[in-house]
Amino acid sequence: MKITFMGAGSTVFARNVIGDCMCTPALRDSTFALYDIDGERLKESQTILEAMRVAKGGYGRIECYLGVENRREALRGADFVINAIQVGLYDPCTIIDFEIPKKFGLRQTIGDTLGIGGIMRALRTIPVMDDFARDMAEVCPDALFLNYTNPMAMLTGYMLRYTPIRTVGLCHSVQVCSQTLLTELGMEDRLEGRRELIAGINHMGWLLDIRDKNGVDLYPEIKSRIGEKLADPEFKDKVRLDYIRHFGYYCTESSEHNAEYNPFYIKSKYPELIERYNIPLDEYPRRCIRQIEGWKKEYAELLETGVKEHERSREYASHIMEAIVTNTPYEIGGNVLNTGRLITNLPEEACVEVPCLVNGHGVQPCRVGALPVQLAAMNMTNINPQLITIEAARTRKRDHIYQAAMLEPRTASELDIDTIKKMVDALIEAHGDYLPQYI
Repeated sequence: MKITFMGAGSTVFARNVIGDCMCTPALRDSTFALYDIDGERLKESQTILEAMRVAKGGYGRIECYLGVENRREALRGADFVINAIQVGLYDPCTIIDFEIPKKFGLRQTIGDTLGIGGIMRALRTIPVMDDFARDMAEVCPDALFLNYTNPMAMLTGYMLRYTPIRTVGLCHSVQVCSQTLLTELGMEDRLEGRRELIAGINHMGWLLDIRDKNGVDLYPEIKSRIGEKLADPEFKDKVRLDYIRHFGYYCTESSEHNAEYNPFYIKSKYPELIERYNIPLDEYPRRCIRQIEGWKKEYAELLETGVKEHERSREYASHIMEAIVTNTPYEIGGNVLNTGRLITNLPEEACVEVPCLVNGHGVQPCRVGALPVQLAAMNMTNINPQLITIEAARTRKRDHIYQAAMLEPRTASELDIDTIKKMVDALIEAHGDYLPQYI
């Protein structure tokens, strides 16, 4: 079996996912093909993973493929392809995504999923993934593409609508959603045996139902406890609890993410909201700097002391591959097209996040039905600019980029149309060759 990792220079993530495979008897004897366009980062990943492979018993083998000219060979014959690329990296593209909007009066926290930052990230990533799909259609047409790259809904949606490649989008937030909520509210005693239903869109999936092991609905108690946390000036995860107060349900992704998916919390006319809700403006650039510096230190320590023991994580990838290879049922929260109206009050062309059964037949999404109307409405405020961004990438029409930004909730809440268009033009110019030409 062959497992290809695109963007293997993301060493920490590659270590976790490939390390998970090495911990799995059904996967450990695979060929692990590592692909990246950065030779130094690829070498670091090879060094760490080779040491881990030896420490785990020497099963399988690792192959490295550097540069676009070797991409097709990296993909050739793959059974599974894991995608974790970041086109343009922190420097220059993330810096551009944050600094230019700031000049126009638009602030962001993360900028990788929606907002003007998420739109630009999609526009520079979709063409690269389209190239992946063309290669895969020729050299591994039956492979399953496991996408971890953000913006999840736009990238996965494009792959599923406009390429022939079997694709599922995977996020970390579904696995830890209810655990985070119950732990933050001091309800750890309800964790064991709990049952839950999560559905919506990526980073705005909804904890629709949560019950303890005896079937008792936990939402009444949850709602009784959120007031204390919202009043605590030190508590960081306030936006999601505020969602419960105003919309009735908890959301999968963190508050620093969700603060920028709507027009409610980051408002130049109400600067006091930033402190009230502990919103970390410019968080993602700071996080990138910490991660870059942290990895340099960790890599030096690993070279000196050896590879740390790896235990299989909760990341979905290895569990999905194992379920398919062994025909053993496994449930995930997956990002898939809303084909057949899995969520009946969202459009079919939307990429939704729903429970999926995985077994020897692949990934099979489950029908959820209708979301509470207010939750579907919140999702649609994000789905609309997602769909238009996909059209912009497909048609190369600059007007679609303008329209996506005009309909994006945060951008529209702060800027007038003329300013939005000027900002988009400035971003396109600054990104240069990282974007195709738009007419």
